[in-house]
Amino acid sequence: MNLHATDPEFMERFEYFAYEEAVHEKGQELPEETRYMAVLATLLGCQGVDAFKEVLPRALDAGLTPVVVKEVVYQAVDYLGYGRVLPFLRATNEVLEERGIILPLPGQSTTTLEDRLEKGVEVQAAIFGEHMKEAWKAGHIQKWLAANCFGDYYTRKGLDLAQREMITFCFLSAQGGCEPQLTAHAKGNMNVGNNKEFLLKVVSQCLPYIGYPRSLNAIACVNKAAEM
Repeated sequence: MNLHATDPEFMERFEYFAYEEAVHEKGQELPEETRYMAVLATLLGCQGVDAFKEVLPRALDAGLTPVVVKEVVYQAVDYLGYGRVLPFLRATNEVLEERGIILPLPGQSTTTLEDRLEKGVEVQAAIFGEHMKEAWKAGHIQKWLAANCFGDYYTRKGLDLAQREMITFCFLSAQGGCEPQLTAHAKGNMNVGNNKEFLLKVVSQCLPYIGYPRSLNAIACVNKAAEM
């Protein structure tokens, strides 16, 4: 269905806001590749699979590589769950194959099943501080968090640590209801170089896709993290 034909007034205002006003707001601009990375992660977080399908071709045209896109989707599993990410993985594969990109893409893993816990703990400590080197011992969920979330995904190539923390911030802000984790990861972002001003730009660029309530909640979490 062509929304420009069925809903022309709505599309005029939405596209102006999302593609012009928000993108070019003075002092809130982001590099195109960074902006699209954040928007794709946000659409994963809010379960906007149809919008994801619309944005993904534009993101690829803007310079996002297939590896980067896949890494965004893969990492979402730890924050959204396989049940919510599977439609996005399938949508991504469809778009890539339509563009003649051969799948699977080159492997990006840097850990094994034997060292994933050790490497994951190292990444946690790099983001959140030395105290995280003992956190995994608190229980099996904490151990899984270190080995699976950080050991299996944060250690992969394709995205650097700052980019991975940014997309995590987007997953959390977009899904809502997890403000304690959002505040913690806002602080983690700041620890790896994504300062308060940068995170506020990310929120601004993603607002058209998740609305004002969750965006304002995200801003409150960023402000709280900046005071920690």
